[in-house]
Amino acid sequence: MNVAPQRTLRLTELSHGAGCGCKIAPADLEKILAGPMGTLQDPNLLVGYGSRDDAAVYNIGNGRALISTTDFFTPIVDDAFDFGRIAATNAMSDVYAMGGKPLLAVAILGWPLEKLGPELASRVVEGGRQACHDAGIPLAGGHSINSPEPFFGLAVTGDVAIENLKRNDTAQAGDVLLLTKPLGLGVLGTAQKRGLLLPEHASIARDLMVRPNTIGTRLGTLPGVHALTDVTGFGLLGHLAEMCKGSGLKATLHYDAIPLIAESLGYMRTGCYPDGALRNWKSLSALVEGANQLERMIMLCDPQTSGGLLIACSQTLVGDILHLADEYHSSIETIGVLQKPDNGILISIE
Repeated sequence: MNVAPQRTLRLTELSHGAGCGCKIAPADLEKILAGPMGTLQDPNLLVGYGSRDDAAVYNIGNGRALISTTDFFTPIVDDAFDFGRIAATNAMSDVYAMGGKPLLAVAILGWPLEKLGPELASRVVEGGRQACHDAGIPLAGGHSINSPEPFFGLAVTGDVAIENLKRNDTAQAGDVLLLTKPLGLGVLGTAQKRGLLLPEHASIARDLMVRPNTIGTRLGTLPGVHALTDVTGFGLLGHLAEMCKGSGLKATLHYDAIPLIAESLGYMRTGCYPDGALRNWKSLSALVEGANQLERMIMLCDPQTSGGLLIACSQTLVGDILHLADEYHSSIETIGVLQKPDNGILISIE
């Protein structure tokens, strides 16, 4: 009797939401965090979860602080090694977004052993180890479970001089907004998950997602950078809204200046985009004006995985930051400005 060969499962087939697209939507997260017990008061805790910042920061004395963060998600690519690299790069980005430098990491792995086997899991971990090696830090340990859905990430410890610490809620009126990576990663990840991604587009998102945000450490040394965050699962509008709320400001974005991955627009226009984009929009729509067209709605709320840094800086510093792009093999675009609020709208898009 002939037995048909068993089809090899693609990693993205087993993920309900690709990459940071599996994050819980902002409105639901607010409900989860609204418990009656607050965080234990500690004067050395410089940044906790109250400001929805990228990482926790703890004063260890002598003008320095530890940065602690964790980030993990389900597969956004089918190559196991690349999945590990992307997840690790994304986790370390939270440290760079605070103006710090990673020191070490430990891995977080969930794996359906019966479906995918330990060999593939080893490739994921090896990809994470490679990203850590490239960042100059050890992958020093971790924890794993047998899970029905694969996921991988890191808990990362970093270090920062307190005077260089950057937060997401300290922007100032008159600041210029800059972005270091184009949007559309979630759309391309959805196309891959659905088996629609053209072979010639396979490396576009991967190459962007494994590009580390190391420029954040340098930005931390610039006093004119008033606020910093990375753009991940809540999309550009979600993370910008957190910056505006925390800083008591309103943002005006120039849509034509926002960098978009050209290929992602083609997929989006055929209806290929992540459900997470619409969840993000539902959470934000009452706070935003000028994004009622489908393209703006999707692209600006598209969940990014290992996305770029969103920078709020003084006008006089823009030229210097743009000059850093070549040094860090990056692209930095000016996308808007911040000003004092004049109504209940947090973000206006022109």
